Amino acid sequence: MTEMLTLLWLDDERNPAEQRWQSCFPIQHATIQWVKSYAEFAEWILEHSIPDAICFDHDLGDGPSGMDCAKWLVDFCLDHDEKLPQWNIQSANPIGKRNIEALLKSFERVQGESTD
Repeated sequence: MTEMLTLLWLDDERNPAEQRWQSCFPIQHATIQWVKSYAEFAEWILEHSIPDAICFDHDLGDGPSGMDCAKWLVDFCLDHDEKLPQWNIQSANPIGKRNIEALLKSFERVQGESTD
């Protein structure tokens, strides 16, 4: 029996069950866990560990943003010697999207260099 994959969907508004968002998923045939805030994001990972993939939204209403979640994830990966999961960004905020993308791609390069 194959192990079920997990996708963590970080978004305060967009419902990942809606067909139109499935093109954002970096993996298919996964159990989707929907978290809507920085606190829920960190709590889910602390309880369950790194998921197979994460979809990021930048603007999460009042409070910390998806960029804060991405920074937290990078720190968690560094502290626990974990690889960054597959990821994508469905944010409508182009600057926020570019910032998250730049952070995660930079960390992936660092991780790739450290495994040589």
